[in-house]
Amino acid sequence: MSLYEKLPSDFLIQFYYEVKKMISKGLVSKNMYYELGLIIAAASKRGILLDKPKDFEQHIVHELLMELSN
Repeated sequence: MSLYEKLPSDFLIQFYYEVKKMISKGLVSKNMYYELGLIIAAASKRGILLDKPKDFEQHIVHELLMELSN
């Protein structure tokens, strides 16, 4: 269980948008895509659908893609 699964939904969604904004501005490394994937996976388990950036799959590991597809 990731830390993100323990966060309240409203905080999780807010954090998702902040990370996505920082990535788009180049303020954080591309490794933050992994964190974004963990956030999306945690939200998905709650029935919350969050968009993936267009180049998302290029930046995350295969295992995370498999977790997101479940």
